[in-house]
Amino acid sequence: MERIEKRLQAGEILIIDGAMGTALQELGLQVGECPEMWCLTHPEKVKSIHKSYREAGSDIVECNSFGGTRYKLRNFGLEDRVVEINRAAAAIAHEAAEGTQHVLGSIGPTGEFMEPYGIETEEDFFEAFAEQAKALEEGGADAVVIETMMAIEECCVAVKAARSCTDLTVIASFTFNPKQGGGYVSMMGVTPAQFAMAALEAGAHIIGANCGLGSEHMIEVVRKIRKAVKVVPIMAMPNAGMPKLVNGETIFDESPDLMAENCKILRDAGATLIGGCCGTTPEHIAAISKILKSQST
Repeated sequence: MERIEKRLQAGEILIIDGAMGTALQELGLQVGECPEMWCLTHPEKVKSIHKSYREAGSDIVECNSFGGTRYKLRNFGLEDRVVEINRAAAAIAHEAAEGTQHVLGSIGPTGEFMEPYGIETEEDFFEAFAEQAKALEEGGADAVVIETMMAIEECCVAVKAARSCTDLTVIASFTFNPKQGGGYVSMMGVTPAQFAMAALEAGAHIIGANCGLGSEHMIEVVRKIRKAVKVVPIMAMPNAGMPKLVNGETIFDESPDLMAENCKILRDAGATLIGGCCGTTPEHIAAISKILKSQST
C-alpha cells in the first residue's frame, strides 16, 4: 500500500476512525483503569472497535496507544511494559485492518513539561517518544500521529524522535481552543500558524488538529493552517461538537449528518485526512465516509 502522504498528495481523501476511549467504556473499561492495557488483557474487545470503524468506511485504523509513553504508563505501574503494550496495540490494529487499511499509531502528550517549565529534559522526552514509536512500528504500524499536543517543544521532540528511529509516516496534530476576541490558540498559547511552521521544520509529513473543538470551529483552524503552509497535507479530527455538561455527564451532541456536512467544508478548507475525536462513533464515521467518498468519485 502506498504511503499515506503520497496518497494525499495524489488527491485522495482518506478517512480515519473515531473515538476509542468512549467505545472502551461502553465495553466495560472502568474509571481509573489503563485503556492501553486492554491491548493485552482484552485484545478481542479492542479489535471489535477497530472493526466497527472499518465497516463504517474508515481507511485508517488508529491504535489504542494514546497513553503509551513511559510517562503515562507509570501512573499505572506499567512503565516497564511500554514496548509490549505498544507492539500489541499495533498488532491488533494490523490484524483488524486485514490489509485494507493503514495502521496509525497514536502518541499522546506525556503530561509533563520540559525544562525550563518543568524538570524533564529534551533527551528524556526524545527517548520516551522514540521507544513508543519504534514499538508501534515493530507491531505493524505504518504511520504515527503525535496528537492532542499543546506545547511546541514537546510536539517537535516527538516528531524528531519518530523520524529518527522509524520509517513511519509522521503526523503532528495540535489541540486548539477558541480565544476570547477571536482566533484559536493551544493551552500553551500556540497559534495554528506557529504550530504548522514548527512541526514542518521538525520533520512532520502531515500536520493538523484534533480534539478540543467541534467540526464547525475546526474549519477555521484548518483554514489558518492552510494559509500558513500551502502544500503539505492537513489532517482534521474534530470532536462531535463542543463538550457540554448535562446532569454531571459530558456529552457531545453533534449528529452524524451535521458532522458529515461540516466535513465537506473541512475538505474544501484544505483537509484531506479526516476523522473524529471525542464523541464520534461508527455512525459518525459512516456518514463522513459516505458524503466525502461519494463526492470524490
